[in-house]
Amino acid sequence: MNTPAPGTLHVVATPIGNLGDFTPRAVEVLKQVAAICAEDTRRTRPLLQQFGISTPLIALHDHNEAEASASLVRRMLAGDSLALVSDAGTPLVSDPGYRLVHAARTAGIRVSPVPGAAALIAALSVAGLPSDRFVFEGFLSAKASTRRERLQALAAESRTLIFYESSHRILEFLGDARDAFGAQRRAVVARELTKLFETVLDGDLDALVQRVQADPDQQKGEFVVLVEGAGDDGDARLVSGRRIYAKLSEHLPPSAAAKLAAELSGAPRKSLYGGEAG
Repeated sequence: MNTPAPGTLHVVATPIGNLGDFTPRAVEVLKQVAAICAEDTRRTRPLLQQFGISTPLIALHDHNEAEASASLVRRMLAGDSLALVSDAGTPLVSDPGYRLVHAARTAGIRVSPVPGAAALIAALSVAGLPSDRFVFEGFLSAKASTRRERLQALAAESRTLIFYESSHRILEFLGDARDAFGAQRRAVVARELTKLFETVLDGDLDALVQRVQADPDQQKGEFVVLVEGAGDDGDARLVSGRRIYAKLSEHLPPSAAAKLAAELSGAPRKSLYGGEAG
């Protein structure tokens, strides 16, 4: 008896809002596979119905992915081809799927991408910030202290920074970014991309905090926040010095903290001491 050839795992991007962004190839693949692994079947089913796709759905999310991956790999080894989708956009980008893809590749199963929408790339393409080199940080911690610590650690990063954020934390996130990167750092807030109420705001972080704070509508929806990277070496040293000063001043007198931070970072001591490092 011949052993069937293994199937393929298709990683399929779905629209992030506008249904017109669902590619014909994606629709065809989802119609042909034996089953579709979806992050939330309740959200994926209406999308499939819109395009006449009746393929069975399998729930695959953070809570069951490790356990479910083994059985899904066995199914593909037996000859079934499967598709992996997330709630919106490209799977594995701040979404589940890594464990299944890793398990499939480890088992020698072909994993094939079906590209499409990705909110971070869509936002980067219209932001007007340097796009040749960038860092994607996804969603930072919901815990304020952990989030602020991470932003401080990124303050000297020279590449464009990209974050995802939710409606109930966007204003707090922007305030934390302003504190970490400085009020004058350029940034972009892209909201509800490809959807009816799409907006893309740009300006320095201080201005963006004020604009979002003043308009409740700009606090609704799904957000991509992009922040320009640190400038020349002098700017990077200053950002690093202020970050070090902030930590040291928790334990040392201000003058001593500023002296040590200047030595460690190469930033001018006078720019760190006297309230400018706050």
